[in-house]
Amino acid sequence: MKPLTLLAALAATVISCSALAAEPIIIKFSHVVAQDTPKGKAAEHFKKRAEELTKGRVKVEVYANSTLFKDKEELEALQLGAVQMLAPSLAKFGPLGVKEFEVFDLPYMFDNYEGLHRVTEGPIGRRMLNSLERRGITGLAFWDNGFKVFSSNKPINSVSDFKGQKMRIQSSKVLDAQMRAIGVLPQVMAFSEVYQALQTGVVDGTENPPSNLFTQKMHEVQKFVRVSNHGYLGYAVITNKKFWDGLPADVRAQLERAMKESTTYANQIAKKDNDDALDAVRKSGRSHVFVPSAQEQVSMKRALVNVHEKMDDRVGVDLVQAIYKETGFDPSKL
Repeated sequence: MKPLTLLAALAATVISCSALAAEPIIIKFSHVVAQDTPKGKAAEHFKKRAEELTKGRVKVEVYANSTLFKDKEELEALQLGAVQMLAPSLAKFGPLGVKEFEVFDLPYMFDNYEGLHRVTEGPIGRRMLNSLERRGITGLAFWDNGFKVFSSNKPINSVSDFKGQKMRIQSSKVLDAQMRAIGVLPQVMAFSEVYQALQTGVVDGTENPPSNLFTQKMHEVQKFVRVSNHGYLGYAVITNKKFWDGLPADVRAQLERAMKESTTYANQIAKKDNDDALDAVRKSGRSHVFVPSAQEQVSMKRALVNVHEKMDDRVGVDLVQAIYKETGFDPSKL
């Protein structure tokens, strides 16, 4: 073999070995809930599909239950590049300055998943995700958790029962207004601190989809649960824009496919997981589960729906009206 030919062959071998030895792209995916919740399961599904579709070029490390960052820290960590992917609840974007996401916190904004998905999976949802780019964030998808129930250590059968109770909320002006509309004293608190606060009486109660209530064992320190379905809790799966834009185009396309599949999976399991969790809460015998009648549900809606008008200026009246049009909701008919 001629010297130049030999050198070329050696160079090709070195390049080939280097490619084989190339380190995978690491995606740290941090979230604050348990692994066996809808979000936790969906994150694991994304990890599996991302690694399969990229044939190992990407490795996804999932950190559940606030083991990497707490909910007050995670958005800043993403913007700084300390973590590459999050799925924060939609209420988290208000304090970031993207107040339109708080439209999802409006009580009784959605009556069912069909109307909800016309928003989150349609043009309105895409515009909202795109609005995050000015904060250095790329919005990938919306994931359901479910519709919320109230829980408390004091009775919550009637609207008047709520007056004077202290309840934990996420940091959201809309949720603050919601609680005050029924006489509750809202207390902003990190999700990881809620169980102890309920156990020690720092707060009387809170609101959660049943899957969070059960997996965090809050039902063990809450005497009453009201199946109010008064609000929606969902997540936006997001990534650091600089990181995402810097990925090889083929890898990014494979990750987009993994995310699409994981979103379908997440939204399919959310309702069943919440139904199963509520059933488990009932069977535990630790909490009394109260299902309001149709008339009792209307009374709660009437008490809370005026929050929509109060928050128009904050979340955007045009956005609220656009969602009404998609879902067919008309608060004047209550």
